[in-house]
Amino acid sequence: MSVRLDHGDDALTENHEINVTPFIDVILVLLIIFMIAAPLATVDISVDLPAANAERTQRPDKPVFLTLKSDLSLSLDNNGISRSGLSAALDQATSGDKQQRVFMRADKTVPYGELMGLMNDLRSAGYLHVALVGLEGDK
Repeated sequence: MSVRLDHGDDALTENHEINVTPFIDVILVLLIIFMIAAPLATVDISVDLPAANAERTQRPDKPVFLTLKSDLSLSLDNNGISRSGLSAALDQATSGDKQQRVFMRADKTVPYGELMGLMNDLRSAGYLHVALVGLEGDK
């Protein structure tokens, strides 16, 4: 409720208009605060990932192991393969079954980008079921 002060009349009358200027000022100040605070909330943090302690899954009878060594060379089971021949070698090892799970191992010194590149190569070859193999951690 606001009051209009008029010097010509002694009676104070009520003004039924809402003054939105203070409301707009508060909204603009909050907008500026959020514009400054939002980029600060998305800071990248370096993380040293721990070993997995997930329950062990049942191992298939004849698993397909794809290994990325520290020198970035590839091995399918115990046979060395080239990156360009990955799709053909996987098709031969799985008898063309693209639903079969591929167990992927990588040396811990392999850069993350190389590991993701290999996973992209697997996806392009049509193998979407990939399991990452790691050391068992303490539960």
